[in-house]
Amino acid sequence: MSRTIKDYLVIGLKGMAMGAADVVPGVSGGTIAFISGIYEELLGSISNVKLGLFKTLKEDGLKAAWKQVNGNFLASLFIGIFVSIVSLAKAIKYLLENEPILLWSFFFGLVLASIIYIVKQISKWSFTSLFVLILGAFLAYYITTLNPLVSENSSLLFMFLAGAIAICAMILPGVSGAFILVLLGAYKPILAAVNDRDLKTIAAVGAGAIVGLLTFSKILKWLFSNYKNYTLAALTGFIIGSLNKIWPWKETLTWRTNSHGVEVPFNQQSVTPFSFDGDAQLTMAIVLAVIGFAIILGMEKLAVHKK
Repeated sequence: MSRTIKDYLVIGLKGMAMGAADVVPGVSGGTIAFISGIYEELLGSISNVKLGLFKTLKEDGLKAAWKQVNGNFLASLFIGIFVSIVSLAKAIKYLLENEPILLWSFFFGLVLASIIYIVKQISKWSFTSLFVLILGAFLAYYITTLNPLVSENSSLLFMFLAGAIAICAMILPGVSGAFILVLLGAYKPILAAVNDRDLKTIAAVGAGAIVGLLTFSKILKWLFSNYKNYTLAALTGFIIGSLNKIWPWKETLTWRTNSHGVEVPFNQQSVTPFSFDGDAQLTMAIVLAVIGFAIILGMEKLAVHKK
């Protein structure tokens, strides 16, 4: 595939959008990859990183190996993701703490529109497709109701394992890798490591993410190649079930004290904006949800026009 510098800049911007989504506990970078039209290429490129690559490198050189893994595409995408995570971590943290309703409203509209987009990709419906959609929705919803671990483990081995598990969720549309980190009690230590430039912790998480990514991408690629409609139905279910997590209005049932001695929400449940205890910011929330929804529709129209 022949691409221009402009194409790679656009891929980098898509990577930045994925990175921004992955920072938020409840939003999946995989969803952004899917609706931006690069999901299957991403899976295919990552799954090409295997032992045979060393043989290509030895016999044909670096250029052939780089082409085999679609190196320009991956480099552009992951640079965008990295830049986004590093640059937006503090901003996202601020919005989560000070304007959670508005932030969640924007992502709710964005994810809601992505459901419509992905459903359109299913070429044939059957009882099995409907079943896996319902099953995926149930599993994702159940995950959103789980309580996070109270303790926050920051050992390097735990960070490695957390990175491996979370990256599998991050490339699944509808399943938030950041939320998995919250459940494991690893989200805040990792966010702190990024903000404090703790290279050891970042390296441990990164190594785990690489191992998990290389393994899980091959499974997903096989599913897309052999059971595409069923896979899309399951992913649609995952996204539907995840909507509970990103619903803007929450009631805090229990609190906990974090490592800084500050009380933060521990267990929450979704409520209507009319029964929300506080300023529901309903008008602005609707506006931001509509903007998020419109962005996805706009991306879809651009993708269709490009084809």
